[in-house]
Amino acid sequence: MTEALHALAASGRIEVRVTPGASRDEVRIDKDAVQLRVTAPPADGAANEAVLRLLAAALDRPRRDLTLLRGATARIKLVGIAPE
Repeated sequence: MTEALHALAASGRIEVRVTPGASRDEVRIDKDAVQLRVTAPPADGAANEAVLRLLAAALDRPRRDLTLLRGATARIKLVGIAPE
């Protein structure tokens, strides 16, 4: 899974579909789509921060390398990834 995730992130941007308020944090790749489930509620940016932390951990990158580019209030988000 991590190889597929790294391949998707190689462009420096990755689109994810988020489910906030889940029972556990999870990263799932279905074909070319990345689905993230986070336990954080969708309030006060908590889910967005949880998404960035979870994605950073899955990519083995520091949190500071990821930026939310689009979708702060939407389920589909575009995340920018700084070059290594």
